[in-house]
Amino acid sequence: MSSAGAATRPLRSAAFRWFLLGRSISMTGSFMSPVALAFGVLEITGSAVWLSAVTAAALIPMVATMLLGGGVADRYRRDTVLRLTSVGAGLTQTGVAVVLLTCQHPALLLPLSAVNGVFQGLTRPALRGILANLAVGRGLQQASSLLASAGNTARIAGPAVAGLLTASAGGGWAIAVDAVTFLLAAACFARMSLPARPPRAEDGPTMLGDLQEGWRYFRSHSWIWSVTLAFAVFNATNLGLWQILGPVIAAGTIGATGWGLVLSARGAGALLAGAALVKLTLMRRPMVPALSAMALATLPLFLLGAGAGVWWLAAASLLAGAAAEFFTVVWETVNNTHIPERLLSRVGAHDEFWSSMSSPAGQLSAPILAAAFGTTAVAVTGAAIAAAAMLLTAQVRALRRIDVNRHTG
Repeated sequence: MSSAGAATRPLRSAAFRWFLLGRSISMTGSFMSPVALAFGVLEITGSAVWLSAVTAAALIPMVATMLLGGGVADRYRRDTVLRLTSVGAGLTQTGVAVVLLTCQHPALLLPLSAVNGVFQGLTRPALRGILANLAVGRGLQQASSLLASAGNTARIAGPAVAGLLTASAGGGWAIAVDAVTFLLAAACFARMSLPARPPRAEDGPTMLGDLQEGWRYFRSHSWIWSVTLAFAVFNATNLGLWQILGPVIAAGTIGATGWGLVLSARGAGALLAGAALVKLTLMRRPMVPALSAMALATLPLFLLGAGAGVWWLAAASLLAGAAAEFFTVVWETVNNTHIPERLLSRVGAHDEFWSSMSSPAGQLSAPILAAAFGTTAVAVTGAAIAAAAMLLTAQVRALRRIDVNRHTG
């Protein structure tokens, strides 16, 4: 089959198959990691403050590195970037596993988490731009949906396995598995080969110039930065609180196994939605329905604060996973359709950077706010604010006009 035919039918492309396999393996371990790390830290410290510190130690360097990662991914081959960062992440997770398994002082987790965060910050912009190197046209939605389905299968299996493994053997062993998956993913990425980048002119822009070009494009398109702003609010008030208050509340109620089940249910909902989107064609103007659906993704935090049982939380997570998956496929398709390929990683890095930089504030403030106002008030209020941010952004005129059938890149 011609390269054009493979790009419109991504599974016929060997490069895409190796990428899909590598990401599937890596994501399985990565979805084990939050459960394992949360309960591993709580096991050796018994402190939500330590948990928020370790989580923020990874997140802050990740966010800080994203903009540089966007420039790197748009300047160099994205498959090479993924190979190197996967090896680095595997080595740092090995260190985290050793600390947890040998019950060392939790302060040792902070530098390891920080270095891992740097590798993740370099990885994410490359992932945002690589689909445009592997698929075109209708193949973009198919590739995005297939990748999302593989990730959601990992989202189901990872937390459930991590919950069982953590409850029976300890979080360190689940982190060790995560380390192995990064190294296996690097081996898969070594088998895929993207076309070499065109040679850069000697008088071409510097890395700083490339980053400035990405910023100018990002700030000049309200349909991009308005969604980024909405997710900055969402990540602080919903995701940040969920990641900290969730394990803390679960530790005293449904336990690690129940928490793993709740997270797996979210993956199941996303998997069902992703599988459907492989076959279905998006509506011409999908951004308003996608943002409205994201308001439903706040329901699990609301029920968590209200003291709902494990099955109600699992049902809400199932719905939230489907809603979030719909948004993810829409946003990936819209970005790859309307942003020039040479700018995808840099613009995506700004999207990731500005939307993620609020997450540490949510994580670090969660224990303080819960102590002052109670977990119920904090969780319910956070969910309401996050839902309002999505519904208000859906009213932005530029977003309402986005047409996935009209390529403007």
